Amino acid sequence: MPDYGHDLLFGTFITPVNAPAHRAVDLAIVADRAGLDLATFQDHPYQPRFHDTWTLLAYAAARTERIHLSPNVLNLPLRQPAVVARSAASLDLLSGGRIELGLGAGGFWDAIEAMGGRRLTPGQSIEALEEAIAIIRGIWAADVRGGVRVPGTHYRVEGAKRGPAPAHGIGIWVGAYRPRILRMTGRVADGWLPSLGYLPGGVADLHALNTHVDDGAAAAGRDPAAVRRLLNIAGRFSAAGGGLLVGPPAQWADELAEIALRYGASGFIVAADDPATIEAFAGEVAPAVRELVAAERGGA
Repeated sequence: MPDYGHDLLFGTFITPVNAPAHRAVDLAIVADRAGLDLATFQDHPYQPRFHDTWTLLAYAAARTERIHLSPNVLNLPLRQPAVVARSAASLDLLSGGRIELGLGAGGFWDAIEAMGGRRLTPGQSIEALEEAIAIIRGIWAADVRGGVRVPGTHYRVEGAKRGPAPAHGIGIWVGAYRPRILRMTGRVADGWLPSLGYLPGGVADLHALNTHVDDGAAAAGRDPAAVRRLLNIAGRFSAAGGGLLVGPPAQWADELAEIALRYGASGFIVAADDPATIEAFAGEVAPAVRELVAAERGGA
């Protein structure tokens, strides 16, 4: 699988616990000061132990300075896409262009339905996500004349006013695992954001899954390299190696550089709820991976 050539991004995947109330924001501040590129948060609106993720993103944006922030990933069935578009653009403007938009088609349907959301089949949820992305992009296209019209089956807008435009080109990154939604990601999204722990075959699964994204992009007349490949990861720093991403920072760097070069991943987001892991990932792993990948690309 090719290296798609993107600059590398490194971030953290923070659990949005609401007790203590400031814990998740404090970890985003640690990530910001440590020099990471991204701080991301789960979105489970039906979970009373968690903050509302959009409120959390807004507060974290006000408390940080340079780091980009994103849901990882936003639970679309409980959020109207036109409102998501305006919320994301507004927060991007207020934060100086630091918001990205991870989107999910939905899961945990019992909990979604209990909150008033519609229960969709897997196929319907993919259709709904593609319609939502069209609406979001339409709202952001503030310089286009006329209202946004998307006559969707699941989401319908008929002349919605456009704007505001975001401060920068917000990336729409889709959490996806199955072939149909992966092809949709290739057609319309800016990035693919799976979690390594959800891949039954581990890293090796990325080869086949990337192919579906590439096929979707090619069918839509897009360069597959236009779709950034990100990856949620988990591991543990230790003095001795004990498997993938269990060992010293140098081992992590070797393993992530190989994933970047062999499978095209260019964003690594570590699940970490403690400052020491975030700081080690930012200070020791990220620069070493960048150096290894740059050397390989230079040699090639």
